Amino acid sequence: GMEGGVRPGPRICEGDCAVLKRDDVFKAVPVLRRRKIIFEKQWFYLDNAIGHIYGTTFEVTSGGNLQPKQEVEETITETKEAGTDNRNIVDDGKSQKLTHDDIKALKDKGIKGQEIVQQLIENSTTFRDKTEFAQDKYIKKKKKKYEAVITIVKPSTRILSTMYYAREPGKINHLRYDTLAQMLTLGNIRAGNKMIVMETCAGLVLGAVMERMGGYGSIIQMYPGGGPVRAATSCFGFPKLFFNNLHEFPLSKVDSLLSGTFSTETMPSEPEDNALVEEESNGFSDEKQTSLQEAEEESATETAMEINQTEEQETIDMNAEDVEFKENKEKENKENVREKQRKQWEKRKKLIEAAALLGEKNADGLIVASKFHPTPLLLTLLEFVAPSRPFVVYCQYKEPLLECYTKLRERGGVINLKLSETWLRNYQVLPDRSHPKLTMSGGGGYLLSGITVVLDKGKSDASNLEALKMEEPSSKRCKVQDLHC
Repeated sequence: GMEGGVRPGPRICEGDCAVLKRDDVFKAVPVLRRRKIIFEKQWFYLDNAIGHIYGTTFEVTSGGNLQPKQEVEETITETKEAGTDNRNIVDDGKSQKLTHDDIKALKDKGIKGQEIVQQLIENSTTFRDKTEFAQDKYIKKKKKKYEAVITIVKPSTRILSTMYYAREPGKINHLRYDTLAQMLTLGNIRAGNKMIVMETCAGLVLGAVMERMGGYGSIIQMYPGGGPVRAATSCFGFPKLFFNNLHEFPLSKVDSLLSGTFSTETMPSEPEDNALVEEESNGFSDEKQTSLQEAEEESATETAMEINQTEEQETIDMNAEDVEFKENKEKENKENVREKQRKQWEKRKKLIEAAALLGEKNADGLIVASKFHPTPLLLTLLEFVAPSRPFVVYCQYKEPLLECYTKLRERGGVINLKLSETWLRNYQVLPDRSHPKLTMSGGGGYLLSGITVVLDKGKSDASNLEALKMEEPSSKRCKVQDLHC
């Protein structure tokens, strides 16, 4: 039964995607029974977490079982003995009376981490002389070491982008979470949009866009190579319906789509049973030929075996089995081919759908975050975006975006072009000791953003350059003239 006063929330279910959290460390894991998880040098099973509310903090008990952590009232002694400063404390490694073996013995007895920390404090000769702050720090440090506490949280863009940036920044092109937040805002991503997303960030940016859109609207993901990568997208644990309006389109076919030569003729058409049988009997495709060769080789070895048989009866038995086996195999092959064709046909149908959506050239926005040079990508993909719509391009480096900026200004059809970089600093906020954290993140990447407008094809480059000159403030122009006289 539920106790009163517990805030209701989504519960942890088997098969969910969850995120483990300990201090500032995150790890995404699937919730499965009897599956050993290793996180922060701790191993445990998630079985006991199933049914609890997301956000619950657990302790790892013996045997790797999770137990919800009891909220303990911090016992604050009225007169906390503390030194005025730490000048007399010498770190000679002799201040702790408990030995490593003592602590191990306590652990083996099954004594909780909390009690071990208490014992460490009592057996420390220097604890009382430390300042209050140093005492807090000491307790915090020991707790981290001896109390195995893990919180299970529901994945979200904020959590997953923080996790990726800390754990595998290379996989997301060093896109920092605050930069991603800027992209979502600058791109005006909301429910009902029709978005074009081109990313090589393991599907993190795609997931962020999907989360913002909440299953309403449509997304066309442009992908390089054989297919889209969506490792991070699957960590979000979106419901099935979110994927109904997610389409993908290969970058390799974009040029043909723009030039009007795009066709899916190279792909198989709708599966028809009679066509299938004909194709099989001809044994056209390479795969068929290899399987035929294999079959011949197999039968050759079988014949060799048969010759060695002494009794004819056995040979007859083998042949009978053989025929049956071959028939089954043929049946299986036929089904496999049919399944394969059905899948290919599905793929073709989806490709045609995506092409039709792109072909309308009325997308509500464009997001690019990839390891490729942004200029050719952007110039091509902007063709599919309606006028008066935002676009955002992320790049780990500034120079490619500068080039992109210049090319766009020459081309025209965009306004409000802005190149930006956000910088991020973490602060420790504690009474009497608030200060910026010593580590500050270096590059979180750069953004180029702007808004599309109708491109006036009549204008030549020359007149565009004139316009650029006109934009120069008069004060600057005066200075140039002054120099000449």
